[in-house]
Amino acid sequence: MAVEPVVYGASTRPPRGDYTRAGANYTCDQNWGQYTPQDHDTFRRLLERQCALLQGHAADAFIQALPALGAGQGIPRFEDVNRRLRVATGWEIVAVPGLIPEKAFFELLASRRFPVTDWIRRPEEFDYIVEPDVFHDLFGHVPLLFDPVFADYVQRYGQGGLRAHGLGAGELLSRLYWYTIEFGLIRQTGGLRAYGAGILSSAGELVYSVRDPRPQRIALQLERCMRTRYRIDDFQATYFVIDSFDQLFEMTAADFSPIYERVRACGDLNADAIQSSDSLITLG
Repeated sequence: MAVEPVVYGASTRPPRGDYTRAGANYTCDQNWGQYTPQDHDTFRRLLERQCALLQGHAADAFIQALPALGAGQGIPRFEDVNRRLRVATGWEIVAVPGLIPEKAFFELLASRRFPVTDWIRRPEEFDYIVEPDVFHDLFGHVPLLFDPVFADYVQRYGQGGLRAHGLGAGELLSRLYWYTIEFGLIRQTGGLRAYGAGILSSAGELVYSVRDPRPQRIALQLERCMRTRYRIDDFQATYFVIDSFDQLFEMTAADFSPIYERVRACGDLNADAIQSSDSLITLG
């Protein structure tokens, strides 16, 4: 039985991926042979552009883990990445046709399986793409799954996501994902650096998030993060900053049920909101 395509937000454009290939859990075969020379060239050019920007902008852990992708010659075979990833942290990546439902996503993360979209953007989408593609997922997300502490955080997030789904709190928990796994910053000895996949895979936002004076950067506090809406159509107005991946892992050890109740009672905050209780690192 074919699964239904998934669309997030208000887009009326049909999803890019072929969902007829997916099983009940939304995973499918990568079908590496489908990629054309142009597809591999697009991936290589994206990789070259982002790698040129990493020093001084990307987290040390990301830079150190990136070679494990083996991505220099084009789109890697997922099975090759998995041979190294399983040894490092017990994770594996699985192909999906595109966006997948919340519950299916949480179930995969909870079982240490990261869903990676298997199609690549077209050349005319080189600078911007609406949905995550194989470059965003592989380059942005997978290297840090080689870091044991970060890998454990992502699994714990998936486990918490299943509980949040049952409590109707998926939107609140999705903000934590957005502001950490997708758009998180970390303080290192040399200054602020990016570890979020949405930043690392974007040529414009990688520099903007770390260097630009316009956004505000706030020390991560769980309830503040869950209250904060986010932008999907522009660079972020606010970035939340951690001091270590251990901080993330320890943060997700708590039972979030009472936290969800407090967050709901306090209400949402706009993406650019400032609170008197914020620990500001930079004020935009």
